[in-house]
Amino acid sequence: MGEQQHVKFPQEVLDEYTALGVDLPALFSAGHLGTRMGVQILEASADKVVGTMPVEGNTQPYGLLHGGASAVLAETLGSVGSMLHGGASKIAVGVDLNCTHHRGVRSGLVTGVATPVHRGRSTATYEIVISDEEGRRVCTARLTCLLRDVRPGDGAPAESAAS
Repeated sequence: MGEQQHVKFPQEVLDEYTALGVDLPALFSAGHLGTRMGVQILEASADKVVGTMPVEGNTQPYGLLHGGASAVLAETLGSVGSMLHGGASKIAVGVDLNCTHHRGVRSGLVTGVATPVHRGRSTATYEIVISDEEGRRVCTARLTCLLRDVRPGDGAPAESAAS
């Protein structure tokens, strides 16, 4: 997994994972794809996940932020929220992602904020709003994750957060 620093977890989340022998901050990352794309998770809880991604390096041939890059940021943030909602005994697996792209961005940093729409026992749905540095909405996404029980061989729950 890619290295991740400065993630803010609520103390009760840290305590839950610590009780299971899991050092959540040490394991936590945006995954290999997120790392290559420069995704940084700034804040993470089941109630709100905030992350950023540079436009540079994530553009399509016309120099605009690639819609797929917005989808990667959205799915990463929504998956993290779903994983934290499910707790250490669940793995969040994305089953539906839709993105509406509102405007193009050519430079700078975009910020995504994921907030829950539905948090159940077997699924979690998050809305992710991605904005440019001026606060203008670039993309609105919705992600639904299946929350399934951890099975032997799945690895640490935090490693499966970014589906």
